[in-house]
Amino acid sequence: MPPPSGRAGDRWDGVQLCAGSRGWGFRAWGRHPVLSCVSRLPTASLVSTHYAPAQPSTGQPPSLPTTLCSRLVIQHPRILSWSSPPLTLRPEPALITPSLPPTQISQLTTPKLEFPADISVPLVSPSALHPRSPGPRGWVPRPTPVPSPTSKLHRLEYLDLSHNQLAAVPAGLPRTLTVLHLGRNRIQQVEAARLRGAGGLRYLLLQHNQLGAVGLPAGALRPLRGLHTLHVYGNRLERVPLALPRRLRSLVLPHNRVAALGARDLAATPRLAELNLAYNHLVSARVHHRAFRRLRALRSLDLAGNQLTRVPSGLPTGLHTLRLQRNQLRALEPEPLAGLDQLRELSLAHNRLRVGDIEPGTWHELQALQVLDLSHNQLSFVPPDLPEALEELHLQSNRISHVGPEAFLSTPSLRALFLRANRLHMTSIAPEAFLGLPHLCMVDTTGNPEQVLIQLPSTAPRQPQAGCP
Repeated sequence: MPPPSGRAGDRWDGVQLCAGSRGWGFRAWGRHPVLSCVSRLPTASLVSTHYAPAQPSTGQPPSLPTTLCSRLVIQHPRILSWSSPPLTLRPEPALITPSLPPTQISQLTTPKLEFPADISVPLVSPSALHPRSPGPRGWVPRPTPVPSPTSKLHRLEYLDLSHNQLAAVPAGLPRTLTVLHLGRNRIQQVEAARLRGAGGLRYLLLQHNQLGAVGLPAGALRPLRGLHTLHVYGNRLERVPLALPRRLRSLVLPHNRVAALGARDLAATPRLAELNLAYNHLVSARVHHRAFRRLRALRSLDLAGNQLTRVPSGLPTGLHTLRLQRNQLRALEPEPLAGLDQLRELSLAHNRLRVGDIEPGTWHELQALQVLDLSHNQLSFVPPDLPEALEELHLQSNRISHVGPEAFLSTPSLRALFLRANRLHMTSIAPEAFLGLPHLCMVDTTGNPEQVLIQLPSTAPRQPQAGCP
């Protein structure tokens, strides 16, 4: 039988009382979903609550210390949703609320009854609440309704309900919530009504759900005016969600089914700094030339893994990173890259580019470019007139069989060169090829038919394949 009073180290109903530097806390144990909760009350000093099931359970989460938590994580593969049973008991609020009985439900709801602010809770010893111990003779416990899971969490900022089986976004979210993690559930549609109370939300993670063509209808996220980051990758979205919050800074939706970008699809998010549309179904003919016109704050654009045959036009001039690897690019022209004088990293790997497909002047305006990835193409020699600021050049897995003495005259800042898995032989690289490259510290020529002889300038390190300092 559990001890009748609360002392440090005592266990009751799957809970261990713990003494902290500022008071009492508790640590739960037993067959419950994984849950961690951090308290901010000086009288409770609750550092964390961790529910680690020894075996899978089909029950729902235990009741939580209301108004105590700022961080809450509930992960369980068989929880369909989270709500409250009609009636329950609870002991002294300073200790802990008892666990809810195991049930399995299909919809998260908010009960009509709430705790009154001045409710009086009877003082009950742990022994009186133990499931195997009857209560005191002649005493009848007073039933009280249990509030909704989040209605009393007035300080909750982080809520993780990922890896469950939720079919909808939970209702009754607190206004203090900043991060809501709902990844890897079964959510098919996001309703604006369920987000109206979470006006302070900044990070919404909905990856790997079942959001289809109507999964994010226009205006569904309108209540989240301060939303900073939206993750919806790994769904079945067929277009970029419309009427997104204007303050959105990061939109991450790779591995969907987006096949087109219209002129106004991104017009509602002028402050967007990161846009990731990788591994969708985009084709060049259906990307409007004004699709990115209003994204003046955009710094990172990822269009990898699509079906683009040319670089999109009208790209924002403030871009720092542009990823176009694993497309079907067959030509590079100066016009789409014109004005990108702040671009620092450009990835064109895994395409079908040949040297003859790169028109003269293509690199002319890329004055700040430091990293250029042309690996896994069909290049037969080093492209001429590369950007002057270039520091890292990836040419591995091409068809390069010769490197002439003037190959790198335009790149005096080059530090790392990757030539592995080409068609180079022992004397394929001219001895003068690396003259005028004082910063060159790595040349990778592994995986070629023969070991390649490399002669670096005397100012460069003697170990060409060692890492740069």
